[in-house]
Amino acid sequence: MTAYYHVCFAVPDIERAMADFRRSAGVERCAPASERLGEWDYRIAFTTGGPPFIELIEGPRGSPWDASAGARSDHIGFWTSDIQQGSARLEREGMPLEFSGCPHGRPFACHRMDSIGARIELVDAGRQAGFLSRWQPDGGPMPAIDEAPGG
Repeated sequence: MTAYYHVCFAVPDIERAMADFRRSAGVERCAPASERLGEWDYRIAFTTGGPPFIELIEGPRGSPWDASAGARSDHIGFWTSDIQQGSARLEREGMPLEFSGCPHGRPFACHRMDSIGARIELVDAGRQAGFLSRWQPDGGPMPAIDEAPGG
């Protein structure tokens, strides 16, 4: 099994969630970053000391990270050697695509996994160096799911 590298919670208030993690378990995180994907502005933060990381994401109503009905477990993230092949594999396995960042220039895909009530997020391993430089500059390479036939 390839190790997951993060779990994500969609939250309505990223500062509150960060403070609660710090108070409850001493979890430290990087400062939230403001991002834009398609029509949505959102904020995102990851724990320090990684993998596995905890990701918090605060998105607007109607976005893939809408938490207006309350905080929720959103996804478990895995690196993949090939986002298209990985996404197709999950669909064949009965996990429908809910959202893809690919049309927005971000190679990731979120697939619904009803058995856990959350999504599986595949992120192209080509983005790993950028992730590490931003969120864990001293971090080493993380494993990826090998999407090659027989991989």
